[in-house]
Amino acid sequence: MDRSESERASLAMSFIVKLWQEEIEEETDRMIWRGHITHVPTGDRRYFSALAEIAAFIAPYLAEAGV
Repeated sequence: MDRSESERASLAMSFIVKLWQEEIEEETDRMIWRGHITHVPTGDRRYFSALAEIAAFIAPYLAEAGV
């Protein structure tokens, strides 16, 4: 059974993710990655330094949509 177009549209979610590199950590000689994610419909934004934080930001929106 296919969902109607309006049901699919109500489940559509848009996020913008931006990543950038910062200075090298002296102890580990690794580049530090930072970023932010924005929920497009609401403009809510969270800055992060770990990729797992992206999933944590998106999870409540998915739960609200029943996914």
